[in-house]
Amino acid sequence: MQTQSKFRLLVVRLGAMGDILHALPAVTALRIAHPEWNMEWVVEPSWRALLAAKQSAGRDTANDHPMQPLVDRIHFASSKQWRKTPFSGKTRREISALRRALKHERYDAVLDLQGALRSAVIARMASSRRIIGESHPREGIARWLFTEHIDTHTAHVIEQDLELASSVAADTLVPVQPWLPADPDAEAWACEQLQSGEPTILINPGAGWGAKRWPAERYAEVARALLNRGTRVLVNAGPGELALANSIIQKTGGGASLLLCSVEQLIAITRRISLAIAGDTGPLHLACALGRPVVGIYGPTDPSRNGPYGTRFKVLRSPESRRDHSRHDAPEAGLLTITPEDVLRAAEELLYSEAAL
Repeated sequence: MQTQSKFRLLVVRLGAMGDILHALPAVTALRIAHPEWNMEWVVEPSWRALLAAKQSAGRDTANDHPMQPLVDRIHFASSKQWRKTPFSGKTRREISALRRALKHERYDAVLDLQGALRSAVIARMASSRRIIGESHPREGIARWLFTEHIDTHTAHVIEQDLELASSVAADTLVPVQPWLPADPDAEAWACEQLQSGEPTILINPGAGWGAKRWPAERYAEVARALLNRGTRVLVNAGPGELALANSIIQKTGGGASLLLCSVEQLIAITRRISLAIAGDTGPLHLACALGRPVVGIYGPTDPSRNGPYGTRFKVLRSPESRRDHSRHDAPEAGLLTITPEDVLRAAEELLYSEAAL
């Protein structure tokens, strides 16, 4: 095992937001264990802000770590766009440029934390002798592109990623709070937005597909109750979710506020909230990564694998719910058994315990 300062590692985790956040503790643990290594990452361009700030803030005061970059270089792979236009000249040029850049770096190891065919193909572009992935990846075909197969024995994806990273570190890595960048402009903006100082609740009603999405009218009922208790409620609108967020705000009579922001600004706002309420979605996992309390509303996805981690949390999930990643439009039946009263009770327990700390 090569552990000297010249060791060069490439991490492949293209997206999405929650998945990158799940990978961050493992990569942070590697950075802490081996600060001398050269570590690089391949990611979709839209998620750059999760790995590096536009400007150096000197020190991340939220996590109190020096602003040594988590990774030394970021490579971009617009894989979603490539799939839409696989034969265009632009796609071919971008793939060729990425292949040349990765091959030029001569990595000692490549760590695929995605376990998909597209991530494994990109990992192979580096022409490293060590392409490391899970023995049973999310997409089974990806296994055939790995040169090293790691058996994972833990349930949560964060812990599975730590097992994979431990195979590179030649040591057992333990969970750590991930390093997230602090963009100075975004931090200043967030301070201005929340300068009144009242407890702030962030609600994220969207989800990757309809089966994971708790009904908007129930989020609105929770929001109204929290507003009546003297808190400020922000409703986050991710891409394509503006109408959903506005419907909740309208049902509160305008009492809740719309949060329409960049990823950098979402990080900055989330650092300062008192509580996040959401389903299995990126902003929930962002709150966890930043150590903020969360109420997770779960249906077809399994919280033992994808649930809140590393913070104080309450997970609500019906015993009727079963793991199912089918992209159904309608909310899953078990999800609909969770009432606004259930969510409000969990939120109040976390808020009161936070106030007592």
